[in-house]
Amino acid sequence: MKTALFRRFAFFSVPRCLCVGSLVLVLCGAVRARDRATFRVGVQNRTFAVEPPYDWRGAATHALVTTIWYPADANAVEKPQWIGAPDNPLFSAGSAAPDAHMAASPGKFPLIVLSHGTGGSALMMAWMGTVLAAHGYIAAAVNHPGNNATEAYTAQGFSTWWLRARDLSVAIDRMLADPSFGSRIDARRIGAAGFSLGGYTMIEIAGGTTDVAAYRAFCKSPRADNICKSPPEFPDLVEQFNKLSDTDPEFQSALRHAGDSYRDPRLRAVFAMAPALGPAFTPASLGKIAIPVEIVAGASDQNVPIDSSARYFAAHIPGARLVILPGGVAHYNFLDSCTDAGRKSLPLLCTDAPDVNRDAIHARANDLALSFFAADLK
Repeated sequence: MKTALFRRFAFFSVPRCLCVGSLVLVLCGAVRARDRATFRVGVQNRTFAVEPPYDWRGAATHALVTTIWYPADANAVEKPQWIGAPDNPLFSAGSAAPDAHMAASPGKFPLIVLSHGTGGSALMMAWMGTVLAAHGYIAAAVNHPGNNATEAYTAQGFSTWWLRARDLSVAIDRMLADPSFGSRIDARRIGAAGFSLGGYTMIEIAGGTTDVAAYRAFCKSPRADNICKSPPEFPDLVEQFNKLSDTDPEFQSALRHAGDSYRDPRLRAVFAMAPALGPAFTPASLGKIAIPVEIVAGASDQNVPIDSSARYFAAHIPGARLVILPGGVAHYNFLDSCTDAGRKSLPLLCTDAPDVNRDAIHARANDLALSFFAADLK
């Protein structure tokens, strides 16, 4: 993503989905589910301080900036949300009532922490966070340091993938201690969902452990695929990763902890969308994951090929469920829906295949997530 285009944020709503094309049944069923939502949606933001030492990965902001969607009072007035300049927004980000009072009942709600993709941002998970909140969840999305589009990208932020799970664990700590939200969270019912590198983060926080040597071996083998290439958001990342590994003491120190466990025992279930970096986990590591995992990916994903990541994870995580969305469903279909301005200025992120309706993909993924968390966060 081009960072400068994401510097300014304002808010407005996702447009009504249209039942068209091959995804008509998927979309219309999901719209009915959204219409049956129990709650209005509130949104607040937090800047969570973190006690040192903490690896900020070269980021300018030394805090975890978090967007929180939650069940709001029935009198809350939802307002449209945008991402981008107020007079020329790039993405829609749901509909919510800023700073609304929480719903009075029930007394406690389950918590879902959300992890964005490479170079994205917390608000790029709004399409899921708002729907979770409408169905009775508190959803908290974190801006991962050095790897989010609200400030300059850093090579460290894009390279120390394993530290993202720690960001989510700290966010859980802060949410449970928050004066407004803490007493309203059911600490026995905490889950997580993430997209792309956020999907990798789901595997980490569920108990998988990263093996950088295994990833490098895969990328040197005849099996190497696009997961070994630098992402469009950071075109020379592979070169920067290798340079940091050879020359940067702080990165070398972080690298020595790549294989640590970042499992958070409070997490009871994780939902991974187009999860990346399958080759960074050994089958033995994945076999130790003991909580429910559901994986959703697009059949036409070229950024994160499904054979080496989504299918690989599902084959080696005990009991994991895999849903492959057919046809032209690709990687960036799991981002917020684009405006006309977004489609014009960010064609890489906003151009969908002719047989794909992005709102339908969101609706299908949300239905899967709601069913998954309803079953596994009882």
